[in-house]
Amino acid sequence: MATPILTVTNLSKRYASGFQALKNVNLSIEKGEIFALLGPNGAGKTTLINVICGIVKPSEGKIIADGLDIIEDYKQVRAKIGLVPQELHTDMFEAVLPTVKFSRGLFGKPPDPAYLDKVLADLSLSDKKHDKIMTLSGGMKRRVMIAKALSHEPTILFLDEPTAGVDVELRRNMWEMVRVLRERGVTIILTTHYIEEAEEMADRIGVIHKGEIILVEDKRTLMHKLGKRQLSLRLQAPIAELPEALRDEPLELSANGSEIVYTFDATRDSTGVARLLKRLVEAGIDFKDLETRESSLEDIFVSLVTSK
Repeated sequence: MATPILTVTNLSKRYASGFQALKNVNLSIEKGEIFALLGPNGAGKTTLINVICGIVKPSEGKIIADGLDIIEDYKQVRAKIGLVPQELHTDMFEAVLPTVKFSRGLFGKPPDPAYLDKVLADLSLSDKKHDKIMTLSGGMKRRVMIAKALSHEPTILFLDEPTAGVDVELRRNMWEMVRVLRERGVTIILTTHYIEEAEEMADRIGVIHKGEIILVEDKRTLMHKLGKRQLSLRLQAPIAELPEALRDEPLELSANGSEIVYTFDATRDSTGVARLLKRLVEAGIDFKDLETRESSLEDIFVSLVTSK
């Protein structure tokens, strides 16, 4: 098995106030993967990123990034990491290209106009490179932040809520750009509130809740293991309650009594659907239509967090 590009071992972070933002976090990220970190507000996503990037000092634990200890080899590690923070922090009175050039210089990289021009072109910023950042739209400002993060050619890129406040079309363009970066060998770790973003892009998904990693799983495996399906039956006539004979089934009756929902495990050999339909007929319940629905990643995420 290949050596992970990022390893977090027994990481904790406690603040002077006594608040523990991270609790014994263990995480391993493979080179070239897209890893999505999901969690509600205050779960510890941004704190974890800030510790790995050297912005926040850990209380305990060890982090190795691209073979280097983030504390002992701080300068070398920081040069390998790109960070697109959640907030738009940059000089709004400066033009795009000088800002990106300055970011590259901060890491001691020699000038490379051709590389920076390509970064701007990939982000559709070529025609904006002489514009002041303050004149750009929110989506374009977000792209400038990504260009700054890529300016020093990092091997690991953190995207903290990269598409917050960005319209749907621009969001999809950014997804495509992230895939291109992965093809070039850049490892991507992103946090997001958009469940569809993780479902669309990630190879693996981690869920953090109250400072603890509660699950790390391959996306397809996660969907297979935890995904449930629901069979919705629209009734010919509303009923006031489920018949006694059906109360041992995992059924829910809608508030208006016009629909019955049956939840089942789609991975099992027997889903019980045929048996249920037979029992409905025997109970004298007629339905006019039915449809099945598979759990989304959002359903899985909510069930994981609410069960903790």
